[in-house]
Amino acid sequence: MPQYDLENFDPPAPVAFVTLQNPATGALLSSVPLLIDSGADVTLLPRRCLDGLQLTPIPQQKYELQGFDGLTSQWLEVTRLQMKFLGKNFTGKFLLIDQPMGILGRNILNSLALVLDGSGLSWAEFKPNEPLE
Repeated sequence: MPQYDLENFDPPAPVAFVTLQNPATGALLSSVPLLIDSGADVTLLPRRCLDGLQLTPIPQQKYELQGFDGLTSQWLEVTRLQMKFLGKNFTGKFLLIDQPMGILGRNILNSLALVLDGSGLSWAEFKPNEPLE
């Protein structure tokens, strides 16, 4: 079971490592850290990932980011790519942030079943016919 991140979060938080792929060239970037955040509507990716994938933001396309308090904070650029996570492929548009770690939001999480073991500081994919470790 993947462990919670104890170094970057207090209290510790669940972080997933995903693989990103440029759908046009097949270029891969693995071990991209994303905070698992069921409160986030969408997935946000670190902008630094674009260079390794030979991708650029989609011209003249930005989305407004709104916080949980309803306040608008900024306009974010977007790119199109494929995310590989837990053996599944998610292809589409992803917003870009200037942070070293991204956020795995409900646009992806709602397609999965995860178990967060806060007391054990670990998380896993829920598979009904398999025991949790």
